[in-house]
Amino acid sequence: MDFNFTPDQLALKKMVQDFVSKEITPYALEMDKAGAMKPDLITKMDEAGLVNLVVPEEYDGPGVDALSIALMYEELGRGCAGVATSVAANSLASYPVVVKGTDEQKKLFFSYLNDGKLAAFALTEPGAGSDAGSVATSAVKDGDDYVLNGTKAFITNGGIADIFVIFANARKSAGIRGLTAFIVEKGTPGFTAGKKEEKMGIRASNTCELILDNVRIPAANRLGREGEGFKIAMLTLDAARPFVGAVSVGLAQAAFELAVKYSKERQQFGKPIASFQLVQAMIADMAMQIEAARLLVYKACWMKANDMPYTKESAIAKCYAADTAMKVTTDAVQVLGGYGYSKEYPAEKYMRDAKIMQIYEGTNQIQRLVIANNILY
Repeated sequence: MDFNFTPDQLALKKMVQDFVSKEITPYALEMDKAGAMKPDLITKMDEAGLVNLVVPEEYDGPGVDALSIALMYEELGRGCAGVATSVAANSLASYPVVVKGTDEQKKLFFSYLNDGKLAAFALTEPGAGSDAGSVATSAVKDGDDYVLNGTKAFITNGGIADIFVIFANARKSAGIRGLTAFIVEKGTPGFTAGKKEEKMGIRASNTCELILDNVRIPAANRLGREGEGFKIAMLTLDAARPFVGAVSVGLAQAAFELAVKYSKERQQFGKPIASFQLVQAMIADMAMQIEAARLLVYKACWMKANDMPYTKESAIAKCYAADTAMKVTTDAVQVLGGYGYSKEYPAEKYMRDAKIMQIYEGTNQIQRLVIANNILY
């Protein structure tokens, strides 16, 4: 085992740390209150090379390995989980193209990301979340085209993305056997963004519904074969879940650092609360949980980079790190007491942001099923 990072990985981590401390952390509470990223942030992230992280080198991307990407997402999550979520959605939307895209499809899709545009992954619907077989959006073949009809829900970057991967059912009543993935560009007639969600947390990220009303796209925009969408979605989520874990670790780290700093400054009974053993126990538990979550994320990324089967490890990393983020941020609020419950400090934002980590890209209940199925069958 080697727990050292390469010079390149350390340089990337430092670069993102510096960027976050200058461009994200000082504005995190402001963006949370506004419910949107500051207008110039995407441009600055593009200039820093943070928008197209999973684009392969042969398509003018950085060609960065999974562990390096995790290190960067950890730092972004430490600055603002909402901003990290918007950037991570680009990676999530890219994986179906990486996995099954033709050369022409990759050139089309990745050109958007290389130009600093945002992408979105659209699987969830009002009636289909964990049950991907319930996707009702239809894709009907018509000559050399497909016509898509339906509604997608809770889509990250849905209202601000320029290119999308949309999952629809190409075989009526076929369930997951009909699920098929398509590339759809913004501005395609009949394709519009609907209601923007007012969320409890990750408020800096855009989340909205997508409406497809007789959206006609060329058959050349289909990813893989008809009915291959479920497989594509599962491979995509395997690849993306460790990055949710990385954002969760960064978020937990930020809450932990705030709690430690406050515990040393806050005086009660004539001494800092950090001197009280019950507070020390909470700090110690937070440290242990974060370190364990971080190592699980790094292991899953290492396995992916080494072409090893990692479905179980991906689910473990996402599940444990998300649970850790929720536990650590809750404990941070407790350490800060009344100030933790006040918007004067970021502790309550961290707690609100953490909850979604247990829900999106597969709820933690689904992660436990994935883990159990890999053990038992």
